[in-house]
Amino acid sequence: MAQGSIIWRCRKCGSRAGGACPHPRAGYYIAYRVGKKQKWEAVGRNKKVAERRLADVMARLYQGTFALPKKISFTEFSQQWLRDYAEGAVKTLTLRCYRILIRVHLNTTFGELLLSQITPQHVQSFLARCLKEKGLSPKTTNTLLLLLKLMLKHAKRWGYLRENPAENISPVRVEPKEMDFLRPDEIHLLLKHSDEPFRTLFLTAVLTGMRRGELLGLQWGDIDWHNNVIHVRRTLYYYTKDELAGRDESEKWQFSTPKSQRSVRSIEVSPRLKEALELHRLQCPASPYDLIFCTKEGKPIHAENMVRREFLPALTRAGLRRIRFHDLRHTYTTLLIAQGENPKVIQSQLGHASIETTFDRYGHLLPESRRQLGPRLDAQLFGATAESVLQKVGS
Repeated sequence: MAQGSIIWRCRKCGSRAGGACPHPRAGYYIAYRVGKKQKWEAVGRNKKVAERRLADVMARLYQGTFALPKKISFTEFSQQWLRDYAEGAVKTLTLRCYRILIRVHLNTTFGELLLSQITPQHVQSFLARCLKEKGLSPKTTNTLLLLLKLMLKHAKRWGYLRENPAENISPVRVEPKEMDFLRPDEIHLLLKHSDEPFRTLFLTAVLTGMRRGELLGLQWGDIDWHNNVIHVRRTLYYYTKDELAGRDESEKWQFSTPKSQRSVRSIEVSPRLKEALELHRLQCPASPYDLIFCTKEGKPIHAENMVRREFLPALTRAGLRRIRFHDLRHTYTTLLIAQGENPKVIQSQLGHASIETTFDRYGHLLPESRRQLGPRLDAQLFGATAESVLQKVGS
């Protein structure tokens, strides 16, 4: 019968004292024979995990069902994963983010390792370096962890790994961050110091909460003038220089579906916004794409150029702090909350996938409704105030 063993190894200092070596790549290995060849497998720094893994290998060897995982480096696998999975499964903007995160962070850390050599300790050390050495925010670090988990999940499914070394790694703690938004007087200042057609664009962002790409992809046919509703049906996406490789220069952008199914929605138009859009329609250039907001030639507006050349300078002229364009979406939400709108209405207007997303992001801004909760319960049930109920019970 096949035999196996568990050994602590550190190739940097040569230590064989289990748990004593501080080097991140040190850990327990299991050794076993497949035919005439000795095989080594890194397991991690937990001896009990190594014991369970060795027992599983021995059982599979005895039953004749054991198979070695296919060898591939992380860099090679990342290219395969992007090509075979991500390109057909996620939206273009998400794919762009995946490529950047993999190239800048994951490949520089795990690129030369075989997938089978990556251990939970490697992943945990990577998260620590992201925070301490690279200075990344906890949110970005957790995004990298989620991406790595997803990639290694597919590696296991495709036969490159027996276990996902990142599966049980917990995300780092994220401190709640105060979101920024403009107060009504600040909104007036921004609009006062903005030039058309961007004044109307900024007003539409404030009074609809639409995302930047949704605003720039908006067409005149999306407005129901009779029912005072804007239908969000698409988003505008501009390719980067790297993504333009192999494409015609005239195809620098595309219309895409919104972020999620819930993002395809209808937003109520206020009378003032309707008036502004009607006036804008008389003054804006004709667009072959029927765009509401476009360049003088009728072409789509580049989002980054719009922010850099129009939005940020308008904030400066107005004497306002530098905020993100996305904070106009938060501004819209705070306006709805201030007028006491139902959270489900807010969710619908914003296009959130679930009410939990709305509460997680804006719950702290919702008015405190627990005051006098007990007496109101009694009044609803007994038709009287809490004091009269107590008096009846006492008598």
